[in-house]
Amino acid sequence: MKQRSISLTNNVQAVTLLNKFVDEVCADVAFDMSLTMQMNLAMEEAVVNVINYAYPEGKQGLIHVMAEVDGDFLIFVISDCGTSFDPTAKEEADVTLPAEERDIGGLGIHLVRNLMDSVSYKRKGGKNVLTLKKRIPHKS
Repeated sequence: MKQRSISLTNNVQAVTLLNKFVDEVCADVAFDMSLTMQMNLAMEEAVVNVINYAYPEGKQGLIHVMAEVDGDFLIFVISDCGTSFDPTAKEEADVTLPAEERDIGGLGIHLVRNLMDSVSYKRKGGKNVLTLKKRIPHKS
């Protein structure tokens, strides 16, 4: 696999297309079922955040998702032209507190950070660009 990409609308129904895309990408790099499920969960969390928060209510926008292999890593890049938002700047969620004492939100990015090997954000050319990397395990 060199590179694959998909463009989605900021609509929750797009998640089905995203899951199919992630499944195909993970099959290309021979991820097992467990790792594929983790990638689907991380990507769904990241993209649903864009769907819910990047564009004003009622405004249609696009979310572009690109996947590529670079050396030992599978890289997903999620970009949108929505409101500037850096999810990596959000403080780590305190998962030691009981649910009722925690701040609302932040668990999605916490989950993404824990499922991926690296998560980075930049604002480039008026776009939010979130890059998620996962090391490809070597078969022995």
